[in-house]
Amino acid sequence: MTAADGVRSLAGRAVVVTGGGTGIGRAAAHAFADEGARVLVVGRGAARLAETAHGRPGIHPCVADVGAADGPARIVEAALSALGGLDVLVNNAVTMRSAPLGAIARENTHEQVATNLLAPLFLTQEALPPLEAAKGTVLNVTTAGNQRGWPGHSVYGATKAALDFLTRTWALELAPRGIRVAAVAPGPVETPIGEHAGLDAEGVARLRERQRRRVPLGRVGQPEEIAWWLVNLARPEASYATGLVLPVDGGAGVVF
Repeated sequence: MTAADGVRSLAGRAVVVTGGGTGIGRAAAHAFADEGARVLVVGRGAARLAETAHGRPGIHPCVADVGAADGPARIVEAALSALGGLDVLVNNAVTMRSAPLGAIARENTHEQVATNLLAPLFLTQEALPPLEAAKGTVLNVTTAGNQRGWPGHSVYGATKAALDFLTRTWALELAPRGIRVAAVAPGPVETPIGEHAGLDAEGVARLRERQRRRVPLGRVGQPEEIAWWLVNLARPEASYATGLVLPVDGGAGVVF
């Protein structure tokens, strides 16, 4: 079915979005729900998830830690219970802790690896049976910034580069099972990730200014602009696309 048929092609689809309390995750949950999908939005903060779900009855909050050992099983169980299946999994949850080599704390490293890399790995693995039944789609949110060095963010960038590799590898492994895998790699986007990483208002302002100077379009992206690509990669009309990592970065990736 296409838009020309007057039917939204994602209507009734079951979608899980992790890290859905703010930023790209919240925008993605809204975009999928507005297309008629049923969405399980996952995060650690009940209040933020409630804000994401407000006014959209198709969004179901699920308070869970994707990085916990029992997180993947709890999330998939909640999806099957609330949505009746799983057509699209959006691995978006992320943690960023800034530190240069020489000042990297082991605890912060474990947290970033657990949330940014191990969580999508084990959640996708747990979700394989319903995804295969639905001939579904896995969408990973990585970053366009891992194509070059990023002082102070080596661990964060390494986890995202690894997720790019997993995206391409899973696409090959899962194609025979009818599951597509792709990634959207955002450039600088207006999200609270800086605040969550411990930056104060002045630090966030400096970060945004540095980012704007590096982007040919001269601005930081908005979460809705990333969500648009996630929604469209999930559509049945995109069924020939798998294994791609799509940069959406305002042209930053082509600057010498």
